[in-house]
Amino acid sequence: MLSHCAVSNCTGGESDSQPLFRFPLDSERCKQWLEKCQREDLIDKPAEQLYKYERLCGKHFQQSAIDSAKPNEKDIKGRKKMKKPEPEPEPESADSTQPLSEEDENREYLKSLFEIVLLLGGHNISPTYQGEDSENNPTLSNFQALLDYRIQSGDDILRKKWDENKEKFPDELNKMIEVCEQYIRGKLVEEVTQSGNFSLITDNLVTISGELLLPVFVRFVDKTNSQRESFLGLVCFNGEEDVVAENVLNEISEKWGLKMEQCKGQAHSCSGTHSSKIKKFAAKVTERFPAAVLAIRSTQTLNISLANSLPLVGVQLVMSTLKKIGAFFSRSALLGAEFEQAISLFYEDRAEKANALKGYCQTKWTDSHNVFEIGVEIYESLLLWLDSVNDNEDVRWSDQVAHEAMVISKALTDFEFLMTLIVLKNITALTQAIGKNMHGNAADISGAASSLPAVLQSIKEVADNIDVYHEFWYEEATNIASVVDVTVKVPRSFLRKQSESVAIHQENYYKEYVSFAVVSGIYNELSEVVSEHVLKTLKGLALVPAAIEQNKSAKPDEDCVEFFKSDVPNADSFSAELNCWWVKWSKKTKQESFPTNVQDTLQLADMKFFPNMLAVFRLLAILPCLSFDNTSNVVYQRFSRYMEEVPDRMKSKSVAFMNINSHVQCDLDSLVDLFVKTDPK
Repeated sequence: MLSHCAVSNCTGGESDSQPLFRFPLDSERCKQWLEKCQREDLIDKPAEQLYKYERLCGKHFQQSAIDSAKPNEKDIKGRKKMKKPEPEPEPESADSTQPLSEEDENREYLKSLFEIVLLLGGHNISPTYQGEDSENNPTLSNFQALLDYRIQSGDDILRKKWDENKEKFPDELNKMIEVCEQYIRGKLVEEVTQSGNFSLITDNLVTISGELLLPVFVRFVDKTNSQRESFLGLVCFNGEEDVVAENVLNEISEKWGLKMEQCKGQAHSCSGTHSSKIKKFAAKVTERFPAAVLAIRSTQTLNISLANSLPLVGVQLVMSTLKKIGAFFSRSALLGAEFEQAISLFYEDRAEKANALKGYCQTKWTDSHNVFEIGVEIYESLLLWLDSVNDNEDVRWSDQVAHEAMVISKALTDFEFLMTLIVLKNITALTQAIGKNMHGNAADISGAASSLPAVLQSIKEVADNIDVYHEFWYEEATNIASVVDVTVKVPRSFLRKQSESVAIHQENYYKEYVSFAVVSGIYNELSEVVSEHVLKTLKGLALVPAAIEQNKSAKPDEDCVEFFKSDVPNADSFSAELNCWWVKWSKKTKQESFPTNVQDTLQLADMKFFPNMLAVFRLLAILPCLSFDNTSNVVYQRFSRYMEEVPDRMKSKSVAFMNINSHVQCDLDSLVDLFVKTDPK
């Protein structure tokens, strides 16, 4: 399409700002360009259509050609020099040869409309959005404005057909948007299907136009052995648990056409308020497709993910407040600087601690592995500073900032918040090291998997001796509360549900509904998302070259691959191939480079000589708990940016999908065919 490069998987012109060049009108030269682009779907398209609708970006030309703005096929990198062609003729007028038939005119008209829809959607502009300058002066929709510009530029076919069809067009525009979604999703699903196994991943629920929606991603390894994630869309998540779980799975597998038989894993991000629905959906996926093993997702730290999944009032109060704190300090660097100054004054006689706390403030600590530990450390100084911002005696802050400070301060002075924060700090100290290692290299992750049983045992021991541990935690919370004048009491929401004749002891309440509930919840959640199946799979990371070099073992551990024998192309030769792989990397010297992760290992040229090992690493690469590098995680970054930066009133389910997937190459003729098939009228 016009806004990005025609070369497969090239981001030129979209996320990578590169100059774009038209295809040549000469048929032979155009064919040569297509061969370089490796776009089989465009081979049958006439040169005139490619000239009009497709572009090649500057990354595929010599710099001298770009500087002169006269690229030709001799300038394309890697090609032999050819005789300099004659200057490219100007494109002829669409009607200069012979009139188009009625059918051809209709196709050109629809192609022009689809081109506008894709252009707007790709740039995060709603085709249907219509602003208003005033009540009596409504402005044109974005689509209509761009359409009028095209007509005024001399597109006679568009003018003619628009005059004939504009009365019925509002309904047709919505159908065209749906067709664009259907076509783009079809291409994404086709690529996933052809690539083999994948993992199903969902993100936190979002609300657009009053509708609760579940974002759906898939993680897979493409034909070039590169880790990829694709965004398949947003699914309605309103309704009862059982009904929603069934409907979502049916839409993904039947309506979207995703072959769930190829799904080898699943991971879900959720908050406590909707965790039961998400867990019901995960259970439904496992019930119908047992190979889709539940795991944790790498986009969040382990401790934050575990806490988010607990449907406990106190935990959700802590998590929502931490989000507000992160958003509050992201408003302005001045807020962070002022808070650091307040810390210096608060700990005037303890410079070392003050410097440590200020160091936390200079990072996104609300997303860190030790977020609860930092939260307790920073609690007193943060509360006092927020109170001063709320008072705003010197009128330094806006009303909005003062109000947000008041909301956060009110949450911090709830004793249930403080008690829950301290319990989370102490129990997640046991899982913190694992969480850090899960975001490290292959050897770190393999080590984390090995240490998990011991961590689970430690958490179980805490739960079994909760009386002792709770006594220390409760004392810590009450001591802090007395310093900052926080009242120790049972939450009013709990008391309202109890009989007046029942006496509620404060410490017993917090032991049962906070300390024990949090510890047992963390244990159950960790056991579920890092199951024995996941641990056996993670053992395969010991086969990454850097892990082999670090291991120093003379021979491979057969347990590392036992779990994969049913998924490799030739199980009979697996053992011999494993030994060859081990010898290859264990005999290398330290001066040589060793791939440290699955992605780098997959890109080794030697992988073609190890087909069984290739199959193992392709399975490892789709694990949701393994972190992606920034280049592989572009789609998720686009999704996050859309949800964070676009105002709620401007968000659109369809526009979000087209914008996030703007890298997908769309063939206008195929879109027209699909539209005609969907709406023959």
